[in-house]
Amino acid sequence: MAGFALAMSISPGPVNLIALGAGARYGFLASLRHVVGATLGFILLLLLMGLGLGGALSRWPLVAGVLHWGGVFFLCYLAWQLLVDSGRVEGVDGVPPAFWYGALMQWLNPKAWLAASMGMGAYGIAGGVGQIMLFTALYLVICLGSIACWAYAGSRLQGWLVSPRRLRGFNRAMALLLLLSAAYLVRSS
Repeated sequence: MAGFALAMSISPGPVNLIALGAGARYGFLASLRHVVGATLGFILLLLLMGLGLGGALSRWPLVAGVLHWGGVFFLCYLAWQLLVDSGRVEGVDGVPPAFWYGALMQWLNPKAWLAASMGMGAYGIAGGVGQIMLFTALYLVICLGSIACWAYAGSRLQGWLVSPRRLRGFNRAMALLLLLSAAYLVRSS
């Protein structure tokens, strides 16, 4: 259980890339709202999958398709925002991603849906409600730590990203990774 949760939580994905970018742009502490929101958003998704949401979606393929393509378009939107960012660093432009942004992002994140459905299928549902709760609690701790690691790594880049040229390059690299994630999702559908 813990190995699965760690592999799925710490591997690169849209939420982790946003945490990395938020840490780089706003610092670790300011990024924690996104980290906690993304964690709790995923935990709610995971718990609901364990309690029957996955079965309901299998009966409504149109809803599942809308969620899939909504996630693809959301990744493209995030990539566009990074691509057109000016890289200005006079003070800190804007505000760091909010709690609700992180939570909503998980519900539009195809990687989160995959992790929740695979994880509950493999480690939760067969063991009943007690097993679902144990897996969810374990995942909560691991997911929080994993996303926080990405935000912390980003915060360590802050000194290097003080030049607009470097920040633009960093943002464009993050945009490319998000676009590659979206392309993978399109290819796999």
